[in-house]
Amino acid sequence: MDFINGEILYIDKPLRWSSFDAVKRIRGTLLRRMHIKKMKVGHAGTLDPLATGVMIVCTGKATKRIDELQAGVKEYVATIALGATTPSFDLETEIDAHYPTDHITRELVESTITKFIGTIEQVPPAFSACKIDGRRAYKMARKGHEVNLKAKLLVIDEIELIDFKPDSITLRIVCSKGTYIRALARDIGEALGSGGHLTSLRRTRVGNIGIDRCMTVDEAVKHLESVEIVMPDENDQNEKQ
Repeated sequence: MDFINGEILYIDKPLRWSSFDAVKRIRGTLLRRMHIKKMKVGHAGTLDPLATGVMIVCTGKATKRIDELQAGVKEYVATIALGATTPSFDLETEIDAHYPTDHITRELVESTITKFIGTIEQVPPAFSACKIDGRRAYKMARKGHEVNLKAKLLVIDEIELIDFKPDSITLRIVCSKGTYIRALARDIGEALGSGGHLTSLRRTRVGNIGIDRCMTVDEAVKHLESVEIVMPDENDQNEKQ
């Protein structure tokens, strides 16, 4: 494999790892294997630490394809707890309010989620990587600063209810780049006349790459340690970064 001219790896990002953690592990393995100090390695589409699933990792010249790859339609399986909210819209922060759920039925959920299919406006979470005057929103939010983000247009192609309980729902969501599933959990909770926050998120597809084509990080490392690699002096490439 020629990692300097560019290879693409499909990784199943583990829970509580940042996307950078996964990239760092892959890059470190390649640098040790190739006895070089620098090489471009990047990922197409960030996953939060509390999310798992498909992450596309590009090396060398393939990093030029990151924008193209992360523009692909994405599929998620998300579990949303109803009746409570958190400032981050997921489990990163503690519950800050409780709401009734007695009125929530499967029929109400099914009719409500159809309202989110199509082109919608979504306000990103304050705990996100969006920038305000050059500063990351999540850094401001964690310091207790007020964060005001503008709504963005995005497309939800499909939402399917795959499990229902009065205080918890699991959805399969197919959506465009830039969709915050945490924000969708917030908005669906509000639309149900309750509250909601994300308790589990798994990305099952990016473009035509499904989770069945992904390696765990450990499997990827074992693969990189055993695969035949074209070394820099063999392809006359000097990776500069």
